[in-house]
Amino acid sequence: MSYSPDPVRADGPAVVTEGTPDGPIVLVLDPAGEAKHDGLPATWRDQLGSWRVVWCRVPADGALTGADELLSDPPGAGKVHVVTSGPCTDEALRLAEAHSGTVRSVLLVDPGASGYVEAGDGEAADEHWEEQTEQRRWALTRSGVDVRVVAHSTGGPRDRIPAPLPLGHPDVVAAVQQSIADLG
Repeated sequence: MSYSPDPVRADGPAVVTEGTPDGPIVLVLDPAGEAKHDGLPATWRDQLGSWRVVWCRVPADGALTGADELLSDPPGAGKVHVVTSGPCTDEALRLAEAHSGTVRSVLLVDPGASGYVEAGDGEAADEHWEEQTEQRRWALTRSGVDVRVVAHSTGGPRDRIPAPLPLGHPDVVAAVQQSIADLG
């Protein structure tokens, strides 16, 4: 399945894996298709001594199949933290529902931004999304999956673009790092 008609974003590997095999697994569903050249965004590289990052480039064919396969049979005994943003939020929740025994958390960036969101309106879109998905998120929580919004686009000078923030944004990496530390 491909989320982007843009063949440039679809070029490259469907899945890029880097990091330590001993750390927690961080499964990234990236709707923008970063990591095109078989390497993670530079902002993620400091985490590779602690995490095993599996970056699924959703515009590339096979990325979501790779995510599903990883969650069906993850390496090691640890749980998986799923990270995504707006356009792939529903897919991340679906994967967590299907693999609640494997998924420890779903960490979301601008989940309400499934399409274009005006600069500064990301947080309002996320609040609307939270209202719409309350029961679904509560069911995941009851099954042991922590679902949290970890970052919002504020539309300020640090973001420079409308929601959703790119998953390579330094604020996203810092928020994911803090959430994984909080979850243990």
